[in-house]
Parts: sequence; C-alpha cells; structure tokens
Amino acid sequence: MELPKTPSLRLDGKRALVTGGSSGIGLGSAVALADAGAHVVVAARNAKTLEQVVNAINESGNSAEALVMDVSSTDSITEGFKAQAPFDVVVNSAGAAVPGPALDTSPETFQQVMDTNVRGAYFVSVGAAHGMIQQGNGGSIIHISSQMGHVGGIDRTVYCASKHAVEGMVKAMAIEWGPYDIRVNTISPTFIKTPLTEVTFNNPERVAWIKSKIKLDRIGEIEDIMGSVLYLATSASAMVTGTSLLVDGGWTAG
Repeated sequence: MELPKTPSLRLDGKRALVTGGSSGIGLGSAVALADAGAHVVVAARNAKTLEQVVNAINESGNSAEALVMDVSSTDSITEGFKAQAPFDVVVNSAGAAVPGPALDTSPETFQQVMDTNVRGAYFVSVGAAHGMIQQGNGGSIIHISSQMGHVGGIDRTVYCASKHAVEGMVKAMAIEWGPYDIRVNTISPTFIKTPLTEVTFNNPERVAWIKSKIKLDRIGEIEDIMGSVLYLATSASAMVTGTSLLVDGGWTAG
C-alpha cells in the first residue's frame, strides 16, 4: 500500500520578502521563514533597525538581507521590487493603527492608515505578482490582516475599514492570479503583544475588554503567528487561496 506523503514545511532554495519585518509580527515572520530555509529579504523604513535584524538572523545560521522600503509610498514599493529578483513568498506585515472614536477621526489620520494598510497592501501584492508571473513558478502572498477585518471594534473604525478592504482585495486577487498558481491569503490575528499594540495594552480597561473576548483567556504572542505564516508559505497549504486564517483565540467565534 502506498501511503500519502506529508507536504513539506521547508522553504530551502526559496526567496521570501517580509515587509514591516523589523519588529513585531513581521520580525517573527522573517525568523520563521528563515528557519525553514528561505533567503529572507527583510523590508522596513528604518535602515539601522533593519541592519540589526538581518545581522541577528545571519548570525543564527540563516540567510537574510535588508531592503529599505516604505509601503505607504508606491514609488518606494516599485523601486524595492525593481531592485530584487522575483520572490516565491511575500509576507506583508507593515501596518498602521491610530485608535480613536470615529467622530474624532481627521482626514490626515484616515489617509495615513489607508495609505499603509490598503494602498500599500495592494501594490505590494501587485509587485510580488509581477515577479511571480515572470518567474513562472507560482508563489504565496500573505497579508497580516486582523480579526478586525471580520468584526468591528471599539475605537477601531478606520482600522476596521482598512482591514475589511484588505480581505476583499485578497479574494479578488486570488481569483485573478489563481491560473498562475499564485495563492493570496491573509492571516487575521487577535491582539498580539507588539510595539504597534503597546498603547492599547497600557490601558487596563481595554486589556480587560480584550481578554473578555478571547476565549483562550490570554493575549496573543508573536510566536502564535509564526506557524501560520509558515503554513501559508509552504506546500502544506497548496490548495489554500482567497481566504483568511483566523488566529484570534476564538474572538470571532461569538
């Protein structure tokens, strides 16, 4: 009897790009992909922090290089992809969040969040897809979205709007690029301890509200996302596209 073969969770010989890779979930994603054998290009705005991250990954015995890129600038995205060979895996972890009541939202705040979370995500996908189509080997594009792309939240109206937009964008791109064997998905975490959520976790009332919604009764850690990134990046998820992997501790279950 011939048994089925378990898909590989290795990425040896693959090239991966991680935007927002200098901290938080992006840093965790870069480490996970590098540990799986990929050569990881870590992209972010701060060259000094990028250098520290890349040096640490290389010193661990893995392979990484730095790319200064600001995803809120389409010119920066275009130049970044021009400077690199095509990628097999792209993780877009760059994000912006400015919590506050909808009635107090300024046009400037709205634009700041949308430029990074929606326009940036869109053109990172486009840049990645161009290279993958050129290379002809397919690939995986993964966006770090949020549970707030599936539900609403207190003081999160602009952020929710941006992440709901990403979820819809991903579905359409998955349909369009499926014939090229390009898979496009999101990972939608609950609140994770990162620099981006530091302001929220400094508010005891908000922390109590968050913990009341997470059925596993704890705040998420960066390590909770790393396995999901690896799954969607590898052949283990070869038939998964146009969907969202919710890593929310049961928040959206009800």
